[in-house]
Amino acid sequence: MKMPSKVLLLLLSYVFSSNLYAQTGGSDPVSLVTNTTNKIFTELNANIEKYRSDPAALQALVRTDLIPLLDVHYSARLILGRAGRGIKKEKVDTFANAMINLLVDRYARGLLQFRTTEPLRVLPQRGDLNDKLTRVRTRLKLPNGGETPIDYAFHKTPDGWKAFDVIVEGISYVATFRNQIMPDVQKNGIDSVIARLKAGDLEVPE
Repeated sequence: MKMPSKVLLLLLSYVFSSNLYAQTGGSDPVSLVTNTTNKIFTELNANIEKYRSDPAALQALVRTDLIPLLDVHYSARLILGRAGRGIKKEKVDTFANAMINLLVDRYARGLLQFRTTEPLRVLPQRGDLNDKLTRVRTRLKLPNGGETPIDYAFHKTPDGWKAFDVIVEGISYVATFRNQIMPDVQKNGIDSVIARLKAGDLEVPE
């Protein structure tokens, strides 16, 4: 089943933009998602012509919002899977940065294509918070009246709660990338994969 990337992009933008607005409410995962539901799109809609004419400004907005709330190194380790064993942290960080640069460019371009009026419903937290894995459950209303389920995977770090995965209709963002990236690293090596990511020569799931 193909990852519904436009839905993923929309919801990633909601949750990762919480860095700008976390002070308006709680800092637990549900509050982080709840407090950011429409705020990045307020900025986008208020300055839509600016961002259409200046994609670099939109990339800067996405980068500022996304990176502080994402556990980049942990996500990279999960994506590399077995292929990441024995690879030094510095090399994993280089890989993570190459992935982030690719995603920032993709998300910034994709944001301009979204209708931003579909409401996001954040469901109450189930049970107690778990420092290793806490899921925030949301539902995105679709134009046909249905809803798409999205889970955000958070864990507790020394810097607070960080998101490391998004599960859209049961499809994990991390697993989707790992299924392609891990065999490539095993076959060609991490340096080759990093170079191809930087050059835009490595196709990753849309």
